[in-house]
Amino acid sequence: MKVKVTSVSRKEQSLSKVGAAVYVISQDDIRRSGMTNIPDLLRLAPGVDVARVTANTWAISIRGFSDRYSTKVLVLIDGRSIYSQEFSGVFWDQYSVPLEDIDRIEVIRGPGGTVWGANAVNGTINIITKTTQDTHGGVVSAATGSQDGARGFAQYGGSVFNKGSYRAYGNYFNIEKSGLADGSDAADGWHGSQGGFRTDLNLTDRDTLMAEGDLYRADEGQTITTVQSKAAFQTVTLNEAIQAKTTNVQGRWNHTFTNGSETSVQAFYSDLYRVDQGTDDQDVYDLDFQYHFKVGSRQDLVSGIGYRHTTVDYEGFYNYRYNLPELKSNLVSTFVQDEIKLSKALALTVGSKFEHNSFTGFEYEPSAQLVWAPSERRAVWFSAARAIRQPSWFYSNSILDVTSFPLQGGGVGVVRLLGSSNSQAERMIDFEAGYRTEITKRFSIDLTAFGSHYSKIATSEAGSPFFEFSPAPPHLVLPSVWADMASARSYGLEMFGTWQVNKRWRLSPAYTYLQMKVQRDPSSTDSTVEGQSGDSPKHQVRLRSTMDLPHRLEWDNTVFYVSGLNPVVAGFVSAPIPSYVRLDTRLGWRWGEFTELSFAAQNLLSPRRFEFSNAEQVQATPVQRSVVGKVTWRF
Repeated sequence: MKVKVTSVSRKEQSLSKVGAAVYVISQDDIRRSGMTNIPDLLRLAPGVDVARVTANTWAISIRGFSDRYSTKVLVLIDGRSIYSQEFSGVFWDQYSVPLEDIDRIEVIRGPGGTVWGANAVNGTINIITKTTQDTHGGVVSAATGSQDGARGFAQYGGSVFNKGSYRAYGNYFNIEKSGLADGSDAADGWHGSQGGFRTDLNLTDRDTLMAEGDLYRADEGQTITTVQSKAAFQTVTLNEAIQAKTTNVQGRWNHTFTNGSETSVQAFYSDLYRVDQGTDDQDVYDLDFQYHFKVGSRQDLVSGIGYRHTTVDYEGFYNYRYNLPELKSNLVSTFVQDEIKLSKALALTVGSKFEHNSFTGFEYEPSAQLVWAPSERRAVWFSAARAIRQPSWFYSNSILDVTSFPLQGGGVGVVRLLGSSNSQAERMIDFEAGYRTEITKRFSIDLTAFGSHYSKIATSEAGSPFFEFSPAPPHLVLPSVWADMASARSYGLEMFGTWQVNKRWRLSPAYTYLQMKVQRDPSSTDSTVEGQSGDSPKHQVRLRSTMDLPHRLEWDNTVFYVSGLNPVVAGFVSAPIPSYVRLDTRLGWRWGEFTELSFAAQNLLSPRRFEFSNAEQVQATPVQRSVVGKVTWRF
């Protein structure tokens, strides 16, 4: 109940005062999980569905609509959005944060558009790194295993003229290719390197400055089935090499006034370059101002304004291109949120975000939260919110040749998906209720029930066939156009608890239930949209055990149960994913004060299995049983 979070209202709050479904993955959870990447770490959070597609690709969602780009989840790193306006989604393999430097990961289930804006529909994931005051000295770690072929990390931090601190790091990883059932290797190997810095300065007693930056590069692979539009529209399956590069620089200045009010100015620049079925170059410039102040003894307000400019250049290799060669988009926003103390135990928080984007113009995202906290150990809360997912350049301007087929009597036909400038923002209305309590000093529980209604969900609508002569050969085109002619309803229950059995042993159970139905409009011709509900599991169960043994030993075990999937591809059920049980274990040993040795094993109950199959053109590879050993030295 005393855990502090900042991502719900963009100010520090304890969980006992928060009117939202929140889970915090701490640094200790990260260290003791045995996980080696952020997507797998998110399996620890209740309500988050993590399905591995290949060794470098994941489908991650919150409360349904699972897909490989996490289109309804806003992902942040230290408050910096990594959500792409080009295609509405996240490349999970394009960004990396050293796990040793993560302070916590705050996972908010449910809409967060009032403070974070568009695309925070089903949830927000904020990866918050440690300040440099917490990373003085050096750290070196190395790991190797059956899937993680090699990992290396080195970092050093210190003081800056008694005005603050700094750190600089380098990171390397090599992920082995997945093994297939016939004994051969897939094409999904992944290796890369990263370097970066951060500094935190105390300019005055009331002013602080944070600056950080990273350079990241990775080379990886995948197997795809695609149409070669420039080569007689042949449908081929091939192994493709991927190259990913990211550069980002971020700064934040905080000032505290004598009356306790606070201002913050944040700016960042991000350059994403990717070779993946085409060359993709994205540049993002973002400026954000926030003001936190109190009015009297009952009102606590947070407000802000923001501006973001995005440019994208894309050139397709195979079946994907744009009508316009370059995107330039602007996003202007402002928000205000007011927490009003109605009594000592009752607080009402109301606010809204107002945005203007280059695709749908003006949008608004209001919310209200009511929290009753009669004591520090118990809280009941209710919330209502509206959130939107804005269309992207892909939905408004793309040309995608989905498949090709031979025509009777000779010739070729092409099924083509076209963008539409008339697309509207997808909308969601959400209602939630929650209860969290410390029943005893050793046992706590958190319950959330929710119901959501979605409208203007993206569909593809059939158009009139036409004949095309260029590119050669002459071909028949069966077009579909992006539209927004579907709706959906979902409801569910999320619960998790913590039981401190004794001083050395803690159990953390969790359960999630999700029921959803997607329905197309009567006039829609889309035969696949209603199958989206089959991409997300109805039931998820997790039981985590952390145990401190004698002689500085740690033994940690996690069991997951995930119910089956029935994805729909091209109008029919394809490659259903059976339910599975996953068991991970880790044994750690602290050798002296500065060295830690650990051994982790994952997926112990099955040699290989698939977790997701509806990954568009990318062929999924099996998740395998794996082991990894790691040594960490601090000085």
